[in-house]
Amino acid sequence: MVLPADTEAVIFDLDGTLVDSMWIWKQIDIDYLSLYGIKLPENLQNSIDGMSYSETAVYFKERFGIPDSIEKIKQDWYDMSIEFYRKRVPLKTGALEFLKQLKARGIKTGIATSNSRELLETALDSLHVKEYFDSLHVACEVAKGKPSPDIYLLVADDLGIEPEKCFVFEDITQGIEAAHAAGMKACGIYDEISFERGHRLDSVADYYINDFTEIIFND
Repeated sequence: MVLPADTEAVIFDLDGTLVDSMWIWKQIDIDYLSLYGIKLPENLQNSIDGMSYSETAVYFKERFGIPDSIEKIKQDWYDMSIEFYRKRVPLKTGALEFLKQLKARGIKTGIATSNSRELLETALDSLHVKEYFDSLHVACEVAKGKPSPDIYLLVADDLGIEPEKCFVFEDITQGIEAAHAAGMKACGIYDEISFERGHRLDSVADYYINDFTEIIFND
């Protein structure tokens, strides 16, 4: 795809878009349950889909008889996720070169993620790419998460760029919807886990790519 010539800012989702991290949540479930000698049930991911962090912890405690408190379960998961983001989460293919090209061309960049600030910072620090971003925001800073446009509008405002001159990369349907609701063009990027969960972005996004090596600049 050719990046639109009027693009003044590029805004990325984090998980499944900029970094290959969607797989870790299932792996954390596998590793956590193995501590109690329990094998991951085949239907677990569907059972907890849409639950909040706290609701999921309650579900685990009740279904699997976990003796720890809800807060201890949540803290253990969080500690495990920090280690994954610090050591095992890579950038998506072509992402670093794309970021370098954006910086060289003076195109501003931002991240709008539903993840936590600490995991966002951990990922960027571990991958040594924080210097390539002009704005970092998480969904808990706004009234509503994706598919509402709030997080994308916040990043655009922080960058000082009109929404219609911002271009978004996303791996899930709700993210594309959020970008469109903000008045931005959006490109879907393939992610194996997101695809397995039913996100077919080629029919809802303005553009679709398999990875960042497919992007061409309109020089």
